[in-house]
Amino acid sequence: MLEQRNLILAIALSVAIIVGFEMLSPAPPPVPEQVVQQTTGAPATGGDASSVPVVGSTGPGSVPIANNIPTPGGAPSAGAVANAVRADVIAKGPRITFDNSRIHGSISLVGGRIDDLTLTDYRETVDPTSPQIVLLSPAGTAKPYYADFGWTTGPGVKINTPTPQTLWKSNKRTLEAGSTATLSWNNGEGLTFKRLIALDEDFIFTVTDIVENQTGEAISLYPYSLVSRTGLPETTGFYILHEGALGVFDETLKEVDYEDMQEEQKIPVASTGGWIGITDKYWLAALIPDQKAKINANFGHSISNGQEKFQIDYLHGVHTVEAKSSTQVINHLFAGAKEVHVLDSYEVKYGVKRFDLAVDFGWFYFLTKPFFYAIDWFYKLLGNFGLAILALTVCVRIVFYPLANKSFKAMGAMKRLQPEMTKLRERHGDDRAKLNQEMMALYKKEKANPMAGCLPIALQIPVFFSLYKVLFVSIEMRHAPFYGWISDLSAADPTSLVNLFGLIPWTPPEFIPALGVWPIIMGITMFLQQKLNPQPADPMQAKIFMFLPFVFTFMLSTFPAGLVIYWSWNNALSMAQQWIIMKRAGVKPGGKAGGNAVSK
Repeated sequence: MLEQRNLILAIALSVAIIVGFEMLSPAPPPVPEQVVQQTTGAPATGGDASSVPVVGSTGPGSVPIANNIPTPGGAPSAGAVANAVRADVIAKGPRITFDNSRIHGSISLVGGRIDDLTLTDYRETVDPTSPQIVLLSPAGTAKPYYADFGWTTGPGVKINTPTPQTLWKSNKRTLEAGSTATLSWNNGEGLTFKRLIALDEDFIFTVTDIVENQTGEAISLYPYSLVSRTGLPETTGFYILHEGALGVFDETLKEVDYEDMQEEQKIPVASTGGWIGITDKYWLAALIPDQKAKINANFGHSISNGQEKFQIDYLHGVHTVEAKSSTQVINHLFAGAKEVHVLDSYEVKYGVKRFDLAVDFGWFYFLTKPFFYAIDWFYKLLGNFGLAILALTVCVRIVFYPLANKSFKAMGAMKRLQPEMTKLRERHGDDRAKLNQEMMALYKKEKANPMAGCLPIALQIPVFFSLYKVLFVSIEMRHAPFYGWISDLSAADPTSLVNLFGLIPWTPPEFIPALGVWPIIMGITMFLQQKLNPQPADPMQAKIFMFLPFVFTFMLSTFPAGLVIYWSWNNALSMAQQWIIMKRAGVKPGGKAGGNAVSK
């Protein structure tokens, strides 16, 4: 069996596993349309009539479930919330606007929430006039998604702390990169709460919550941070990509699917430092505490008034504020695109370990991330991610060339032994032990290794998956053009054979395989590569292998165009490499296995 044949079988099995899991994995069951009210724990903020139930006790204090109370000023009624225009909701309450050229939006002074955020550099489609990506939205819109910070008390303690209805005062109305807005609120009982919000040049807000105690006695409060998302978001539904809640706790990654949150309702995790967030394929909202602070984190889920809520949060330890004194806690909110270099920079700047795991690099992280850096380096050199993929493919082939050369020579040696092995089978066909003994002796005598061709194949499968992951999960590949009709390397080839590649003004339905130009090119290169190889002696095997290029053409027609381009280019390089190796080994291209195709 030649290297290419084994490789095709191995990758065919791998792709079949991917497609099989995708087809067989059921979608999460719909959540019943009923009101589920959690009542575990104590009121979130003592003394306030609008206190909401808590996610669950995490110690003396508890983090409240975020309350989707619309801002004042005539917000839509309950029946009209689903159809509320986002811009109208935002315009109804007092806000601080922000813009750092990468993100823009506003902070609600009602509740002090960061709840309006749009990504400046990213749009919904490749059309440059399509809407920008909206990440966070306030209460009162169809699907609120926001970050909230605050203080809570222990059971039975009556202290008036800020709530979602609290109207904060601010020292400014606009926030730019490098600047800080100061929000303040006095509870009328000797406590002043301040919230300093600073914005950097990318996607990080630094939130410093301060409590000033002007009373005559010490008080105890627990600072918390949360991100609340209402409604089950649309996901890709691809099992190799995690979308949902996640975090790193004591340097260990924990991923929690939306379905897990629906089933468990509350998943607590204790940690020192770390981070916790909610991730989409390309976007992330994450909370980052002081990396030396001990926190009790939660992945929570609830349904109230027919609204399904997913919440991630953490609670700090108790802060005792002495009389005529103050205390503060610093948290960070990441809200933006999962750009690898940006995540890495925050890991260094804030000491957030393994923050890059927000990008789902998968099992082959040790290959996937270096591949990303290699492609990114070539992109900066060549100015096109497609060319960068081609350049990386050449490098991979160069690295594997010695192994491929050795593998082919080893398989050539095995082919030379076919006549002798046939004789051994005829002589010892009924004695398996004797046959194996004689075959091992023959291998040793001729210095042939039947497993020598497996190593290059085994190594190329992780390479294939790693590159696939880079193309699939890296936002840098999103909407990255190649040449001609390929405007997005992370999406499938948009052309289709069934409408003659656009000559017929008809869009085929989704159930018809697209069969774009690049998948067809890939199938042709695979077919030609098989013609270059010696054909199996068994006619049935030969027919099966000749049919595989057609199978792969259909299977990969829905894969990212960048991956199909990689495979086509890899096939072309493999043919050139194989031709060189075969010439040096004295092997005639094509022909049937066995016989004298390889000379000593």
